[in-house]
Amino acid sequence: MAVEFTYRNLGARDLPRRGLTPRSAPAHVLLVDLEADFTVRDGERVVMEEGLFPVAELARELVGWLRGDEAERGDFAFASMSYDEVGAVRIVRGDGGWRVGGVYDPGVWSAPVGSDVLDRALRGFVDGVRADVGVMGVGPGLIPLG
Repeated sequence: MAVEFTYRNLGARDLPRRGLTPRSAPAHVLLVDLEADFTVRDGERVVMEEGLFPVAELARELVGWLRGDEAERGDFAFASMSYDEVGAVRIVRGDGGWRVGGVYDPGVWSAPVGSDVLDRALRGFVDGVRADVGVMGVGPGLIPLG
């Protein structure tokens, strides 16, 4: 089984209201204002689905988490500036591999996957978000290379 992180309808709907553009906005604003419809799937099963999700902020946080040595990597809990609670996206190691879920639907988790499968899914998501925000005019430093 594979886990997949996808997004669609990436935009920055709040920037014009703030009088900003993707080129002029500071990083902390871009991280929360670059939003998309976000989905995590376990095969055909939807594990998580959220509209207007801060995908740029998640991608940036995942880059930092992926940089750590895999053998020593701890669990991941997304600490977003957009949510009061930590863990809108959680990645935890357990028997059989890594599982993906979130605090807002605590009973729903992906099946366990190996590190190679998870890393490939996360790197694909991060690379896609980085490329798409670059097309919007956001500088390359917002989501660093892993």
